[in-house]
Amino acid sequence: MQRVDHPLLSPSLGSHKTLTSFHFGTPGSGRKIYIEASLHAEELPGMLVAHHLRALFEAAETAGQLQGEIVLVPVANPIGLAQRLDHKPMGRFELDTSENFNRHYPDLAAAVEPAVRDVLGQDAQANVRTVRQAVGTYLKNWRPETELQSLRRTLLTLAHDADDVLDLHCDCEGVLHFYTEEACWPHMQELAHFLGAEAILLAKSSGNRPIDECLSGAWWQLADRLKAKGVDVPLPQGCCSTTIELRGELDVSHAWAQKDAQAIVAWLQHLGVLACSQPPAVPAALCAATPLAGSESLHAPAPGVVVFAADIGQVLKAGDLVAEVIDPIANQTHRVCAGVTGIFYARIRDRYITAGGELGKIASATAFRSGELLGA
Repeated sequence: MQRVDHPLLSPSLGSHKTLTSFHFGTPGSGRKIYIEASLHAEELPGMLVAHHLRALFEAAETAGQLQGEIVLVPVANPIGLAQRLDHKPMGRFELDTSENFNRHYPDLAAAVEPAVRDVLGQDAQANVRTVRQAVGTYLKNWRPETELQSLRRTLLTLAHDADDVLDLHCDCEGVLHFYTEEACWPHMQELAHFLGAEAILLAKSSGNRPIDECLSGAWWQLADRLKAKGVDVPLPQGCCSTTIELRGELDVSHAWAQKDAQAIVAWLQHLGVLACSQPPAVPAALCAATPLAGSESLHAPAPGVVVFAADIGQVLKAGDLVAEVIDPIANQTHRVCAGVTGIFYARIRDRYITAGGELGKIASATAFRSGELLGA
């Protein structure tokens, strides 16, 4: 294992932050796997999973079982991790800009198309290498002007040439659920099953360029751009990525983290990245994949105390009561009911809501939304 510390740009005199990555295996010896945790810095279950993965990867490397390269970033957002206000963590948005730490990554397909359009040929794997080199050159030439930009550039530099990218997050309260792009789903479905995902949400593109879609979306978007301009060359999906929501913010325990780490290891054994005498069988799916555009976000019609009638993981029918919002001054109770049939996969942790605030999400099988599909 090799530890590498990456200094970020300093936003102020006399202080600086560092991103740390851990590298296992030999670059170029097989598939490259990139795993990062807690890009939304208050979402800590993934950080504990990374802690357990590090020990498992060290043991596998010592035993000569690693047949590829793994990059592990257990603390993907040292900026957000240090942000607190009135003793509360503020790790989702950078306080200086109010930007979400997991949005607004660059459009890599647009960035590299001019450099690769006239040099790609009929060798698909050679084309993959060419595109990865072009992305690496773009990132090398990117001169970040802020600490946040330097974090984004560092993370992308570590991950841009990975075959598989796992971005570990969690919800406020939720079951384990799984986001990925449609182009990645055929490859990523076994991972969802190993993890025991109870909701799987697919989109061609969810919008606002989170880091996982920045990396995987670059490939199908570049292929589409080339095809639209009459460039007929084979370009495989050179990176498959996923955002894994490891239940809720308070689900930080060794039992959960060890289970999730073992599931990721089993998937890596299934891929052949970690050698084993008998590759594990892929577990049966716990749910069907559904469109992200079919996910209903429930909102409070009025301010008040939130009393949930539905538990996370519960399958609801349209019209079922999900929550009551109670105004004790006006002595009014507002019922919030499901508008779709599906699994109630995530909800807020706080029990007071302001008017219009989001209460929870239901994954349905029928797409009904369009445009930007992710929340703030």
